[in-house]
Amino acid sequence: MSRTFFITTAIDYTNSAPHIGHAYEKVLADVMARYHRLKGEKVFFLTGVDQHGQKVQQSAAKEGVAPAEFVRNLTERFVDLWKKLDVRYDEWAETVSPKHKEVVQGILGRLHKEGQIYKDKQSGFYSVRQEQFLTDKERGPDGKYGPEWGQVEEREEENYYFKLNQHKNWLLKYLDAHKDAVVPDFRQTELRNAVERLSGDLCISRPKSRLDWGIELPFDKNFVTYVWFDALTNYISFSGYDPSQSTFNAQPSTFRDRWPALQIIGKDILIPAHGVYWLIMLHALGFPDEQMPQLLVHGWWNLAGSKISKSAGNVIDPNALADKYGADALRYYLMSDIATGSDSDFSEERLVGRYNTDLANSVGNLLNRAVNMAQKYREGVLSRGDAPLSRIAAEHVPAFGQAADRSQISVALQEAFSLSQKCNIFVETVKPWSLAKKQSEPLNVEALNAMLYALAESLRIIAILISPVVPKAAHGIFDQLNWKMDMSSKEERFSLAHAEWGGLPDGHVVGKPVPLFPRIETAGSG
Repeated sequence: MSRTFFITTAIDYTNSAPHIGHAYEKVLADVMARYHRLKGEKVFFLTGVDQHGQKVQQSAAKEGVAPAEFVRNLTERFVDLWKKLDVRYDEWAETVSPKHKEVVQGILGRLHKEGQIYKDKQSGFYSVRQEQFLTDKERGPDGKYGPEWGQVEEREEENYYFKLNQHKNWLLKYLDAHKDAVVPDFRQTELRNAVERLSGDLCISRPKSRLDWGIELPFDKNFVTYVWFDALTNYISFSGYDPSQSTFNAQPSTFRDRWPALQIIGKDILIPAHGVYWLIMLHALGFPDEQMPQLLVHGWWNLAGSKISKSAGNVIDPNALADKYGADALRYYLMSDIATGSDSDFSEERLVGRYNTDLANSVGNLLNRAVNMAQKYREGVLSRGDAPLSRIAAEHVPAFGQAADRSQISVALQEAFSLSQKCNIFVETVKPWSLAKKQSEPLNVEALNAMLYALAESLRIIAILISPVVPKAAHGIFDQLNWKMDMSSKEERFSLAHAEWGGLPDGHVVGKPVPLFPRIETAGSG
């Protein structure tokens, strides 16, 4: 059986409302999932929410509600947003799920039995905000801990530790042997440098005396597991992993067919969470090197050069943007205005500008022209002739696929819109309205027929290419072309294999023109 292409994102921490960074990551994952389905691959797309932790417990207490109610209310906001943005996942991960708890406790019990988890005391300076003990590395030049750590207090505490350090050499060798373990490649270099500095083991528990909102350790009821073996384990607990099986080959076939995953994460959680802790956890569980996930690391959305965050007070609400401009406009902006792996400055003006330039003025204008002219000059009937534009389309389609295969969605989109721009230039150059006035000459009839067909066929191909990013718009193009109407609104309507020239048959009748991308008018734009 061929492997399912498994895409997963970091699960969202339910201690705050969703922001533009959450939206970007989920839309990126959704676009990648749609692209691989476009290629004809079976896809399993997992996302969800991380619902445990001391901050959640404290926030719930401040609101006077139980933690379960607190996270349930926030989880609904995430679910509603992904529905609004047309993010279609196959499995939803919630860390309060009994299924997840069973896998987490099974893993912890096994590693404890194998001697990879031990109990020890730790004393030192503890950051209440970050829920971790600090070392001298976290001190500033003045010897003090900076404000980013919040309240810092001296504390002695007994906890359970995972033998992280004993796997350091394995991780270094793995990264050296797998140059695409992390993309883009400069993130892998950052990770390897961090692993070189790795020392000490990983605290994986909290005593119930100060945190009871978590998954109880199966070997000590006085402790709950801290974030790492809870939140990170979701990637396998919701995809069919059986913790009772100590080897990968003994796992259920449903899990083996899905794994390994392409994991889409932000750059702030590569080191140490996913690049160090998660890869070592999998190795300790017996996952072979060839079954390690690939980490696709994206950058941040900034505002005037500063990271967008709740603490900075510059949070941008994706809900409001989707309500104001529509899901497709927001999805298109998020995918086109940032190079995967890099940071970008968010700008509502650029959102409007990109929509008007690329969608309204280019694709929308081309669609309106093509369908209008087909109706005006040929009553909507297309006649195949010579194939102007076919060579151009044949160049852009493979280039689109090559970029998308590398997760470079903004580059892939440029291929689609370059084809649209060239079609518009073609219209201005050939001037079909002039050909229509001279239809007494057979050559002009042939040229006009060929042109009308070429424009409609180019639009069919463009719709296929942009469908992972702006699915509703792609359906709108197919609807006006009167193409595959029996599959209207279904994702299977689009296939990359059909993005070859000549799909529309001779004599095909297009539909009626309807404005698909009305320009967004803003104050002062007139």
